[in-house]
Amino acid sequence: MLYFKTAGESHGKCLISILEGFPAGVFLDKELIDKELRRRQGGFGRGGRMKIEADCVEILSGIRNNITLGSPICLMIKNSDYKIDELPAVTKPRPGHADLAGVIKYGHKDARNILERASARETAARVAAGTVCKILLSQFGMKVFGYVKGIGGINSKKQLEDSIEMVVKNRDDSTVYCIDHEIEGKIIEKIKNAIEMGDSLGGIIEVVVNGLPIGLGSHTQWDVKLDARLASALMSIQAIKAVEIGAGFETANRLGSESHDEIFYESPKQKKPLTGGFARQTNNAGGIEGGISNGEPIVVRAYMKPIPTLKKCLRSVDLLTKEPVEASYERSDICAVPAASVVCEAMIAFEIARAFMEKFGGDNISEIKRNYKGYLENILPCQ
Repeated sequence: MLYFKTAGESHGKCLISILEGFPAGVFLDKELIDKELRRRQGGFGRGGRMKIEADCVEILSGIRNNITLGSPICLMIKNSDYKIDELPAVTKPRPGHADLAGVIKYGHKDARNILERASARETAARVAAGTVCKILLSQFGMKVFGYVKGIGGINSKKQLEDSIEMVVKNRDDSTVYCIDHEIEGKIIEKIKNAIEMGDSLGGIIEVVVNGLPIGLGSHTQWDVKLDARLASALMSIQAIKAVEIGAGFETANRLGSESHDEIFYESPKQKKPLTGGFARQTNNAGGIEGGISNGEPIVVRAYMKPIPTLKKCLRSVDLLTKEPVEASYERSDICAVPAASVVCEAMIAFEIARAFMEKFGGDNISEIKRNYKGYLENILPCQ
C-alpha cells in the first residue's frame, strides 16, 4: 500500500517525509519537488519565516541515479531557523490552535511542546511527498491542479473553461494563486487591511484532477470510498475546517432533478476511453458517485479558517497561574490560503495515487502501465 508519514518540528533540525509502497523505475526530478516547495512558500500575506527558509529537498533513500528502487523514499527538508531548544516557554494558549488541548492531553506545562509539531511548517514535508505522487500520476496522463477560489469572502465565480496549461499559467502569474484576475486586486487590498489591523484571513481552495479513469475507490466499505478519503486528506491539513465535492453544499438547496449528472453514450473512438464511452454534460458529482470515480474530473473544495495566531491577541488564560491574559503571539502569516492550496494539491495527489496503486499496483512502473492499459481495453460493458 502506498503510504507516507512525516516527522519534525517547526524549529527543529529538519522535516522528514517517508513514502512507502512507491513503485520502482520512476524518474524523480528533484527540481520539480523544489519548485513545489518554493510555491508553498509563496503567496501574498506570508510572514517573516518565509524570508528565512529556502526550502529544498534532499532525497536520502529509495533512489539510485534518480530512479526509484521500490524501497522507502526518505525526503528531508532542513530548517534554516533551527533553534527549538532556545525558544521560550509558551503558557498563554491561543484560541483556535492545538495549544490548550495538546498540553492537557500530553501532560505538558509548556505549549511550545505542542505548537512546534502542530505548526503548518509540517506541510512542507507533505508537499514533498505529494509531488512525488504527482510525478507518478503524470506517467498516466493525470494532472492535479489547485488554486485559490476566494479569500476573506471575496470569491470567484469563474469556471475552469480554459486548457489546463492556460489556467496553470494564470494561477502562477497571480500573487494570490487565483485564476480570476478581476478579484485579485480586491483580495490583495483585503489582506493589506488585515495586516494593518493585526488580524488574519481564511479562504476557499479548489483542487481539480483531470485524466482520471472510471473505477478508483469502491462502494463496498465506508473506509474505501474515494470521496471520503479525499475529504479526510484535506481535513487533515492545518486550518482546513470544511470540504465539499462537486456542487457540494449547494446540492442541499436543489431538487434531485437539478443535482444529478445525466448519462449519455459516445463511442470510445470519440475520445472517451477513460469512461468506456459514457459521458456527462454536467459534473455536479465532482467526478465521484457511490465512492467511485466516474471518469469525469475530480473537483474538491477546502475551506480554510483564518490563522489563529494574531497580533490582535484574543483573550486566554495562563496555563500556570490560571489568570486571564492575552494569548501568545508567534511569528506567523496573515493569510496562508495560497500556500495551503499547494498543500491541498499535494494531499489530493497522494490520495489519488494511493487509490490508483490499489487498483493497478505492481512493483515497478512497467507492470503498472501494463495493468492500466489492460483495464482501459476491457472497461467497455456488454462487449
